Amino acid sequence: MRHTKVKDLLNSSVTLQEVNAKGWVRTFRNNQFIALNDGSTINNIQCVVDFENTPEETLKRITTGAAVSVTGTLAESKGAGQKYEIQVSKLEILGDSDPEKFPMQPKKHSLEFLRENAHLRVRTNTFGAIMRVRSILSFAVHSYFQQKGFVYVNTPIITGADAEGAGEMFQVTSLPLDNLPKNEEGNIDYKKDFFGKHTNLTVSGQLEGETFAMALGQIYTFGPTFRAENSNTSRHLAEFWMIEPEVAFNDLDANMDLAEDFIQYVIKYAMDKCPEDLKFLESRLLEEEKSKPQAERSEMTLLEKLNFVLENNFKRVSYTEAIDILRDSTPNKKKKFQYSIDEWGADLQSEHERYLVEKHFKCPVILFDYPAKIKAFYMRLNEDGKTVRAMDILFPGIGEIVGGSQREERFDVLVEKMKTLGIHEEELWWYLDTRRFGSAVHSGFGLGFERLVLFVTGMTNIRDVIPFPRTPMNAEF
Repeated sequence: MRHTKVKDLLNSSVTLQEVNAKGWVRTFRNNQFIALNDGSTINNIQCVVDFENTPEETLKRITTGAAVSVTGTLAESKGAGQKYEIQVSKLEILGDSDPEKFPMQPKKHSLEFLRENAHLRVRTNTFGAIMRVRSILSFAVHSYFQQKGFVYVNTPIITGADAEGAGEMFQVTSLPLDNLPKNEEGNIDYKKDFFGKHTNLTVSGQLEGETFAMALGQIYTFGPTFRAENSNTSRHLAEFWMIEPEVAFNDLDANMDLAEDFIQYVIKYAMDKCPEDLKFLESRLLEEEKSKPQAERSEMTLLEKLNFVLENNFKRVSYTEAIDILRDSTPNKKKKFQYSIDEWGADLQSEHERYLVEKHFKCPVILFDYPAKIKAFYMRLNEDGKTVRAMDILFPGIGEIVGGSQREERFDVLVEKMKTLGIHEEELWWYLDTRRFGSAVHSGFGLGFERLVLFVTGMTNIRDVIPFPRTPMNAEF
């Protein structure tokens, strides 16, 4: 007999039918009631065991974490808070679980404890909900771009280019580390390496994506990226996923339109497809908020925050206007900001971004036209010679969630910017070719997928929204 998912059983309209369900025991009480979950839904189905006719040895093996198969009649439940239950006629233990050693006991565990058991934490309600939402958001990303006629492009994971110029990249090499070959100058001879040159794991697929946009019109990438930044904050990972569309003939205004429409689409998609998971995560967040001082509690529930993004047009504000607002703000004047805003050219921090969104404008904000000196070389220089056509989207509770720009399409201007920053033309000859042959206005943006999942689930640490987080001194599992 084929088994039926718990989600489908709970949504069934036909009772008194024989069914089979397989899953893992969440709880077993009174030697009779199994709470069974198979990962298809946050809800368990109650399975009522005929304990009088079930061998004692079998009953002892029904422990938290054990995998079981139950066959019986799907009936309306007599208990409160549940629609259906399975009245079990046959029970089989598929996989035992040692109750003394199984870490995921039916009690509240700290998030840090769960990170240490990342291979099992997905069996909890919290992480089951997070990963189902993550899956739906991932599908929504592809759904949006495919509906819009974008081409999905797989850009290289191994690259010789540093898109951001950050220098914080993981090196890829096959050279023997205990006997590195040297050239005549005494430096490492990368000509003897696997690729014949210095290579790294990518921090972005943007540069390669641009080359495809200049042939296919509109493309997007969605894949893993890596940054060797020695940061142990709640907002950074060494391995993360990026969504990066690039569109030929789009200027910055069209780029902002695309980003706003895209974000609202994927959030609404998750809200439509994961109502029970999001309701649970909202309840979890409300409980967590109770332990915080009143001043640190969020002014919005999780669903209110998501609707806040859907129901408000994103306010578009120049960097210069934002600096004036922040410089004259009460927190800045009273030295409440950790990083004070004193002059034009400052690199905005999360506290400044959240102030603009949550306190001043009270809606999502898109900042544009940033100082050139704090942005990447590939962003289009404005006529003033000091700002570039960059844009960042700011959200409540999280600050920056999207970064993008109109790209510098003028060959001579791009070359001059590269020279100023010490980027050699021969390193990016292929990138410059897109400006030599049929260059055109084009734009794109990057959205860190984990930042999006963080916002939608209401979690506060980015390590809790990726299956196996990679951070400094941590590559377990």
